[in-house]
Amino acid sequence: MVEYHDTEWGSPIFGAIDHFERLALESFQAGLSWSTILHKRQAFRLAFLGFDPKVVATFDDRDRARLMGDAGIVRNRSKIDVTIANARHFLDTAAEFGSFEAYLASVVPPPPRRLPPTATDADVPVTTPDSDALSADLRRRGFRFVGSTIIYAHMQSIGLVDDHLPTCFRYVGDAVTT
Repeated sequence: MVEYHDTEWGSPIFGAIDHFERLALESFQAGLSWSTILHKRQAFRLAFLGFDPKVVATFDDRDRARLMGDAGIVRNRSKIDVTIANARHFLDTAAEFGSFEAYLASVVPPPPRRLPPTATDADVPVTTPDSDALSADLRRRGFRFVGSTIIYAHMQSIGLVDDHLPTCFRYVGDAVTT
């Protein structure tokens, strides 16, 4: 968890594979702890063939059976099915906007919202109007397991918001509040 926080969480990511992996892992995390997902991350990467959405979108019943038999990942049929379907929606959205990054920027424009210098754990929201809007738009596009709480966690993960607390070495001063 510390390494993930110190090297990845809250940092912008680039490319379809990284975006799709993070979105898929956030969806798998629903109802579980993030540490459970992180401990299984390498197994997820192997099982989902690197999280290339072009590959995952082609998964069929044999792949579903393979994934359901893989003890290294979370074997939840609904989450597996959603990940495969979401890969198709991810590709459609990326094609419409030129990339998934461009799509995200159209819904949640930069710069990332940051916490004020007096912020504490209690000031970190679980949803925001931006996560509500992004969640609603993703659902309109056919995505599932993308409720506002999951999407806000995703936004934190990929640097669309910066929820590092003032006590964190990664905190950026001169906060912009919204």
